[in-house]
Amino acid sequence: MTGEILMGLPDTGFEDTEISINVGGYKKRLRYDTLRRFPETRLCKLLACRSKESILELCDDYDDTKNEFYFDRNPELFPYVLHFYNTGKLHVMGELCVFSFCQEIEYWGINEFFIDSCCSYSYHGRKVEPEQDQWEENSERESTTSSFDEILAFYHDAAKFDRQPLGNIRRRLWLALDNPGYSILSRIFSILSILVVLGSIVTMCLNSLPEFQVVNANGSVEEDPRFEIVEHFGIAWFTLELVVRFSVSPDLSLFFKHPLNIIDFISIAPFYITLIVNLVVESSPTLVNLGRVAQVLRLMRIFRILKLARHSTGLRSLGATLKYSYREVGLLLLYLSVGISIFSVVAYTIEKEENDGLATIPACWWWATVSMTTVGYGDVVPGTIAGKLTASACILAGILVVVLPITLIFNKFSHFYRRQKQLENAMRSCDFGDGVKDVPSVNLRDYYAHKVKTLMASLTNMSKSSPSEQSLTDSIQ
Repeated sequence: MTGEILMGLPDTGFEDTEISINVGGYKKRLRYDTLRRFPETRLCKLLACRSKESILELCDDYDDTKNEFYFDRNPELFPYVLHFYNTGKLHVMGELCVFSFCQEIEYWGINEFFIDSCCSYSYHGRKVEPEQDQWEENSERESTTSSFDEILAFYHDAAKFDRQPLGNIRRRLWLALDNPGYSILSRIFSILSILVVLGSIVTMCLNSLPEFQVVNANGSVEEDPRFEIVEHFGIAWFTLELVVRFSVSPDLSLFFKHPLNIIDFISIAPFYITLIVNLVVESSPTLVNLGRVAQVLRLMRIFRILKLARHSTGLRSLGATLKYSYREVGLLLLYLSVGISIFSVVAYTIEKEENDGLATIPACWWWATVSMTTVGYGDVVPGTIAGKLTASACILAGILVVVLPITLIFNKFSHFYRRQKQLENAMRSCDFGDGVKDVPSVNLRDYYAHKVKTLMASLTNMSKSSPSEQSLTDSIQ
């Protein structure tokens, strides 16, 4: 066979023999001696083939009559491969996609190390930047679902009322209670709820002032009756609010799985627990220690401030940011703990003999924590020159450590805030006057793009096996 004779040429004596290459319609003849300069490449390996079967393992088709090898590859990128065989260097133009170029040279068996120094920095920089963007997108995708899905979930919950008794009335109450700003009724209810929360917090703070405290006949301090009236009114309002929300919920089994509903329950639970404890103490004087538990529970009323999250987009966005920024927060705590451990031991070593405030490592932990977080109480300060230099390094390191994750956390907060505002605007534009008839108006193109992007990113992560590293390993072996 012609192909077998051609492929079986000896290493010497036929230096002018050429091979015909057809890459997607782009035809070129290459000399044997040019290909043999790079024995690890695909075209050079063709010269060692002695059967048509072995040839077809390296190319897509072979015409033994014309002695032509066909490759189903991008013909626009093949000139870069030809330039490599002629000069031994790869050059990457600015308009090329670096990933397509990387896949192409890997197919031809050319390593990235052959990229010339004039193009190497730009090539690797362009290759790294999309990976950083992809990391941010993956992190964002892990922490969020699409707005379209949330709107559909909102419509799905609203549609459940059509199959329930008094569905339209319950739906109106549900929209007014759970979606502030949906209607005039919901705005009025939201304002009243905010005023009650603030009033409850203010009375709790005023009750701690000596001039507002009342001493009974036994000499114990009691709550001012005026504040007690405000407290009872607030508890009645919060209880009524929770009961009504529960009664008009579209799915009772999922009601207490919502974080805001859990906050509503926690805000009133201390009052009823305290009431039960006081009744038990009065009936059994031996359980007087339970009264201290009641005093602690009264202080838990401060958690009512979290109820404002239901009426504030910013607070809900802050909660979502903290929930999905556990990696950044974990890094911040890790950096701080490492810095505190190092600087506390250094300060202890330097100051233990001359400074009583830094005579133990736990005391130095407190000093290092205050210094790294740039709080600077000044209760304990180093006195020696070496200690002051250590404190300066501790403060500077603390500034750098605290600043590093802040940008990522702020970007997530901005993302959640914009997204929450868009969802609220979309929900407020919904009209359920005659029941749920149509799916909300959404941009299907954006939704489709989001889903395709998520799918492609997942497939890329699954199939990513570092082919460049494999090629490098093969070349070393």
